[in-house]
Amino acid sequence: MNGRDDRSLRLGALTRVEGEAALHLGIEDGSVTRTQLRIYEPPRLFEALLIGRGHTEPPDITSRICGICPVAYQMTACQAIEQACGVTVDGPLAELRRLLYWGEWIESHALHVHLLHAPDFLGAADAVELARGQRAAVERGLRIKQAGNAILERLGGRSIHPVNVRVGGFYRTPAPDDLLALSAQLSRARADALETVRWTAAFDFPDIRCEHAFLALRDPGHYAVDAGSPAVLAAPGDGTPARTFPTADFEERVASSQKSYTTAPTAALDGHRHLTGPLARYAISGRWLHPVAAQAARDAGLGDPADGTVCANPFRSIVVRAVEVVHALESAAHIIEHYTPPPAPAVPVTPHACVGSAATEAPRGLLYHRYALDEDGTLTAARIVPPTAQNQAAIEEDVRRAVQARLDTGGPATDTDLTELCERAVRNHDPCISCAAHFLALTVDRR
Repeated sequence: MNGRDDRSLRLGALTRVEGEAALHLGIEDGSVTRTQLRIYEPPRLFEALLIGRGHTEPPDITSRICGICPVAYQMTACQAIEQACGVTVDGPLAELRRLLYWGEWIESHALHVHLLHAPDFLGAADAVELARGQRAAVERGLRIKQAGNAILERLGGRSIHPVNVRVGGFYRTPAPDDLLALSAQLSRARADALETVRWTAAFDFPDIRCEHAFLALRDPGHYAVDAGSPAVLAAPGDGTPARTFPTADFEERVASSQKSYTTAPTAALDGHRHLTGPLARYAISGRWLHPVAAQAARDAGLGDPADGTVCANPFRSIVVRAVEVVHALESAAHIIEHYTPPPAPAVPVTPHACVGSAATEAPRGLLYHRYALDEDGTLTAARIVPPTAQNQAAIEEDVRRAVQARLDTGGPATDTDLTELCERAVRNHDPCISCAAHFLALTVDRR
């Protein structure tokens, strides 16, 4: 570059993400010296709100943390309480829980892929502008999302903050015909999802590789969503197998700290940044994708998941999410086809003085809950570690690497260009900062 390039970019608010955050970037003599994802929403205080509540209340309270992925909070809360009380929910009830979770993956991923992320690759400012040029693609995404919502409504009682989930199972379970009524809609959505994989695979992707450890659940034989043990891929792509550890050790391995510029704690794995979410899941569990989804991944150029292929390009995460939608739809259809009603809608969960923890895979990555109960089931402690808190350091590093690569190659580097690139790098990870927000004010301080 000619001359010094010293500047500070301040993105006052990020658009097309769930929640409110800003991004500050410092550049000195052509080098990125500071990247800060500043989450400025007030603390939510859900952990404090749970103290003193009864053991049956966490699923309903924690579901209000997010309107996009309430099922993730409900399922993780239920499993943590059940683990504490020594109860296992299996058989048809476990399958119904998994079906509900697949419904959330479908609607959340469809929203992100088609309405939030795809505009970045197609030169559109937002989904409205995208629909003017690619109406069929946007309508396809809405149909897929509607299929996911239909599962949530049929099984959870409503699509946002479902009300049919309880510790031990459900308040009521559906008859087989209730679920079979979804089959035609799911069949259409499966065809739409395969077309979405082909559509996203044709996007133009920057050649960027993230350098983080991957963390995701591992449940041999299954593409993990609601069961398994945390697994770490320390150096993705070098052939080293993932190593699991007990969920009870999560807080020893994943520690949180508070940075001065953000209201959200930042979590680190063994003292280092890490990434959880689709790229981590695909690397750790890709070999157990449904055969239709695995073939879609191969056709999309993601390699053969049966060989332990790793996709480490964060910009290609949109393709991995599209593949996960195919898997979720195929898995949901299988559950519905083979569903037999359980003998009761829930199993008894008797509280006592105990501590329990659980982790599941929210659409954006691994979610962890821990609860302590006293003798009568009153909560005395609560700990929740969401995916975005774990991904914050990785997002900041990915932004730094993307901007530095642009500067090093002499590509367009005006403030407007870099702002667009930073937003794209953040949206690769679909951060769920709280619920939903629109973006973007930019202030540039030049030296």
